[in-house]
Amino acid sequence: MITRRVFVGSLAGGLLAAPLAAEAQQATKIARIGYLATNRAGGNPHQREAFLQGLRDLGYVEGRNVVIEYRDAEGKFERLLALAAELVALKVDVIVTASTAATLAATRATRTLPIVFAVAVDPVADGLVTSLARPGGNVTGLTGLTPELVGKRLELLTQAVPGVGRVAVLWHPGGQGERTAKDMLKGADVAARALGVPLQVVEVRGPADFDGAFSDMTRARAGALTVLGSSMLFGEHRRLVDLAAKNRLPAVYTLREYVDAGGLMSYGPNLVEMSRRAATYVDKILKGAKPGELPIEQPTKFELVINLKTAKALGLTIPPSLLGRADEVIQ
Repeated sequence: MITRRVFVGSLAGGLLAAPLAAEAQQATKIARIGYLATNRAGGNPHQREAFLQGLRDLGYVEGRNVVIEYRDAEGKFERLLALAAELVALKVDVIVTASTAATLAATRATRTLPIVFAVAVDPVADGLVTSLARPGGNVTGLTGLTPELVGKRLELLTQAVPGVGRVAVLWHPGGQGERTAKDMLKGADVAARALGVPLQVVEVRGPADFDGAFSDMTRARAGALTVLGSSMLFGEHRRLVDLAAKNRLPAVYTLREYVDAGGLMSYGPNLVEMSRRAATYVDKILKGAKPGELPIEQPTKFELVINLKTAKALGLTIPPSLLGRADEVIQ
């Protein structure tokens, strides 16, 4: 026989057990993240690890409460759309992209699944978002504001190489959105006119064009080089640095990875830090935030990195005033 006291106790226990069970089920829910890269091996191998560290800092542990589906195009841009479609078919909760090219592919694959880009050159110009403050749609993330830095890099290069007669501008047609590419080239032209330095714009559509491009620079007697942002160029950054050294061209680059590989100097955002910060967007989305309502994060600091070993090999003496402004000097 069940007494009233036992019955009430059982009822109360059942009522308590229901929310506890729901909490336990929610706590054990495993998030599924898709990670789409253009060329991890040729780019920055620390970029993905930085993103994972950002997740760990927020309590996510791969294999415990989060599963990550990795897809890498290995430098073959034509594969990005198919890889993005694979992630969509797997019904991941969010797709993280490691380059503008990967983001553009992901937006073609889905207009509903949340997408977080760890880095984008100019997401508004490339049509990824409506505005930085209110992205709209299913995309958000971090921007490096590269077009705005083109002129600054050219200025820094002329300070490192006083009296340079001509500067070559290496760019990859199709590497960015059409408007972004125009903005970058315009930024270089405006800065060059202000500095009184003639430019030589050199196009490369793939690695097969590199040797010919540097031959063109030599024939035009370029005295220095600036490399514009592109996933393809970044994926080949070690070869570009080697060619610049072989042709004795002082060069300024978009990211410090070029300088770590032996390039002369770089000025731009920290790609590893941006990748780590991308995890905060993923966390918010997994907790219910809508990507279209999460403002695009802009860099608060740009790093100037100079390689003195490379400068010495080129016969350059970097002015003390420029060295004093550097965030890091590689001896």
